[in-house]
Amino acid sequence: MPKQPFEEIVLEAIDEGLSSLGESSKQAIYFYLDRNFNIKKEEIPSKIEAFAHAIGNIFGFGANFLHILIMQRLHEKVEQDIKWQATKNLSLEEYVAILKKSLRNNKKESKVQLEVAQCEEPAIER
Repeated sequence: MPKQPFEEIVLEAIDEGLSSLGESSKQAIYFYLDRNFNIKKEEIPSKIEAFAHAIGNIFGFGANFLHILIMQRLHEKVEQDIKWQATKNLSLEEYVAILKKSLRNNKKESKVQLEVAQCEEPAIER
């Protein structure tokens, strides 16, 4: 389970995905997102749908490449198996929502398991 907040993980994955275009291109995209779409870099995780739409406007069909790259980075960063129903056309915003829900559910399950383990009394051998 990642120890960072989910929003931070999403932002890192996006940053790494955009870095594949080069550092100056990445900075230009962040500037363009802020200026033309009113999406500041630090707001991207909470505005993931607007971000995906803006990237689509900027890159057209090429946006799919970036979306897939970002999803791959996210998958690597969460360090666990995420379960969902497979679909051909999973969008970036759908993937982020599924991932967030799955991590939240896994965290709840881990907490329940921890609480049960803490409540169990040790067996006394005779």
